[in-house]
Amino acid sequence: MALCTLLAPAKINLYLEVVGDRPDGFHELVMIMQSVALADRVTLDFRDSDPKTSADTPTLSLDLHCDHPEVPTDASNLAHRAAVLLHGQWAEYCPDRPAPQGHLQITIAKQIPVGAGLAGGSTDAAAVLVGLNHLWAMGLTPQTLEHLCSQLGSDIPFCVQGGTVLATGRGEILQPLPHALPALPLVLAKFRSLSVSTPWAYGTYRQQFAPTYIQDSPGVQARQTAVQAGDLAQAIAQGDPLRLSQTLHNDLEKVVLPAHAAVVTLRHLFQQQPGVLGTLMSGSGPTVFALCVSATAAEVTAAAVQTQLQNPDLECWVTQSVAGGIQIL
Repeated sequence: MALCTLLAPAKINLYLEVVGDRPDGFHELVMIMQSVALADRVTLDFRDSDPKTSADTPTLSLDLHCDHPEVPTDASNLAHRAAVLLHGQWAEYCPDRPAPQGHLQITIAKQIPVGAGLAGGSTDAAAVLVGLNHLWAMGLTPQTLEHLCSQLGSDIPFCVQGGTVLATGRGEILQPLPHALPALPLVLAKFRSLSVSTPWAYGTYRQQFAPTYIQDSPGVQARQTAVQAGDLAQAIAQGDPLRLSQTLHNDLEKVVLPAHAAVVTLRHLFQQQPGVLGTLMSGSGPTVFALCVSATAAEVTAAAVQTQLQNPDLECWVTQSVAGGIQIL
């Protein structure tokens, strides 16, 4: 038996710019992504098959359990798919050893809200890849794991690495910024019953703003360079939370906010709180985050927003930025 438990942090987008279209149907993006301390706990329990019976049993059987009723536990779950993918690539990466045979149980204890634009499913998948690489002693580098991740989803490579990262392409090309974001307190808020479809958000953006897209590769590269050297990256390098808060940006707000008044309400309420430096929707939403002047201010802000709204559907989390991704406990 081999057992491994990992922390899988959520992510927020400090910057998200839709630059243009890609031949694969995705968008060309420039993002600055940030890990936060709010994290799922993923446990992997692998039990080898009895050598006497392994020839008569499947190479790898797999069960997935989660304590959140809205998370699928079948083969559609990204964490499930990650385990299948890694095991299927065994011959390529470990040709001198037979693939593990036995039963794998994945247990996910959810803390990250579902359908929130915080990469909850992606970070669980990243945790499975990091954990199995450890349990099975595969010796894969983080770069190799990130390459595998990119076959499953655009956010998953970032979730492996974590920290403060410039992400380009469709989000899978990563470049750590020279300076990580210092630990900043923040509040995340989301209406439990509200979700925003990521394909809808990007599709609607394309319908409305395609004429503004950059069409040539040099232009795309120029935007990447501009963001990498821009005000937000400089604020991070200088450890200046106030300047950072003034340069937060998310193109997808242009389509999500007009369609979802509740997200607008959260943005406005956060802006009115004295301890908030800046606020932004993360990813395709609907989660909104607020950067705060202190941990105490974050607690006060969360309580104030909940009191002012008096809506039992609203959930708030007080957390902070962190410097890394998946962590083996």
